[in-house]
Parts: sequence; structure tokens; C-alpha cells
Amino acid sequence: MTYYLYHIPGKKVGVTRDLEERVVKQQGYDHHEFDVLLESDDIEFISNMEIAYQLKHGYRVDEIPYSKLKFNNKEMNINITEQTTTFPCPINKLKGQLMDNKGMSWETEHGSCLITDKSIEWIMNNVLTSKYNKERCYVYNKAFARWFDNNNAHETRTGGLFPIGMKEQNGKANRFDLIRLWAEERGLYNQGDPKTQTLKLMEEAGEICRAVLKKDEPEIIDGIGDCVVVLTNLAHLCNTSIEECIDAAYNEIKDRKGKMDNGTFKKD
Repeated sequence: MTYYLYHIPGKKVGVTRDLEERVVKQQGYDHHEFDVLLESDDIEFISNMEIAYQLKHGYRVDEIPYSKLKFNNKEMNINITEQTTTFPCPINKLKGQLMDNKGMSWETEHGSCLITDKSIEWIMNNVLTSKYNKERCYVYNKAFARWFDNNNAHETRTGGLFPIGMKEQNGKANRFDLIRLWAEERGLYNQGDPKTQTLKLMEEAGEICRAVLKKDEPEIIDGIGDCVVVLTNLAHLCNTSIEECIDAAYNEIKDRKGKMDNGTFKKD
């Protein structure tokens, strides 16, 4: 089984086993409107990379990893129309059905919908009994999709959300993890080495010095940022991490005492 990681620029990053059915027929995009980023027969790898690319491009991150979704669930056959999603049970039995189908997702004209603990709460607060069949109930697709967009529905993330080693900070990926992802994608860790990164660091430090002398604030910001990127990659190539280095340095200075002398802090 081959899984495809696709990117619709400005819209989303997703995974599918069938590009023609999922992206072209269901979502209505022509082949020139999307790119295939990766393909793999390893569902865990492609699932992790989907989340990594969603973070990289600033898209909404799927709360349930692709590898955990219940694509072949046969217990709840929902009916999706332009306006509504209808569930095959009365309201008093709906919550149990939803709990059994957590991770199930579907597309509407207004956006993607997904069954999670939080979205189940929304559904139960907004579901209506069908006018035509009291054994069925429904929600409005537009309202459900907007709830995902506007109410932090994707912030109840679990350990399986981020790729291995990637941490969450205030609902976002750790910046250092994004730098490492960027470097890994470009082969820096396979083909680079500590010596080249050290030379790069000296070059970037020189840029900061020039910017400070010229009082060029944008260049100062750019230079400091570049140094952080280089230091992150240098640490990785030296079999450590920038976080570990920062922690070690802070532990060294946190109790240090001294005084300022001619613009420089001198320890006792």
C-alpha cells in the first residue's frame, strides 16, 4: 500500500492512498493545483511527515494522526450533503456512536470535520433530530467546520500528534524542532559536518558585528536569527541539542554573582 503526502498551496497538507479519488474527485482540484511531497508504504512515517509539513506551512494540524484514523469503520455510515452531516441513529444513542468512531473524518464544502473528544461535545450541543426520520439526527456542516477554525478545536493534542522528538509550546511546534526539520529536509545532517557549521557561525557573527556598528536593526535581528539556526544545527551535528546546551549554560550562570564593569558583567 502506497501513501501519498500532498500539498494544496495555501490550503492544506494531507495524506491519501488515492490521489485521483481523494484530491481530484472529492475535493475538486486539478492535478496542476497540488504537489506530491512524499510517497511511502510506511504509514507511521507518512503520518508523522504530514504533521511536520502542516506545522511547517502554518496549516491547521490534524488532532488525530493519519495512522490512527478509522477509514474503514463500518459501524456509522454518515450521510453528507451540501448543508448537513446526518448520523444513522437517534440523539439519545449518538454520543456512544461518536465515542466508538473517534478519529473518523470527512470532507464538506466548508472544510474538514473530525470526531474527537472536543468535537463530540460540540456535536451533542448542536445536533438536531431529522424532520423525516426520528431515528436519525444531523448537524450543519458550515457551523461545524467554522467551530474547528475558530475555537481551538485542534489544541487538545496528545503524544502522537507531533513527529518523534517534536514538542509543543503554546500550541505551536518548538522553533528548534522546525529548524531541525528544515535542515534534515535539505540534507544538512547527512552531508554537513561540525567544521563547516563552525565556519558558518563565524561568518554570521561577523554580520552581526557589522550590523551593530551600523545600528542596522533589521540586519541585527537577521544576524542573531541566523546564528541561532547555525548553532541549532551545529549542536545536532555534535550529537547534542541546542536545548541541552542552553540548559547547561543556564545552570552554570543562574547562581553566579558579580557586577557590571564598563558595560561587561564580571563574575566574582
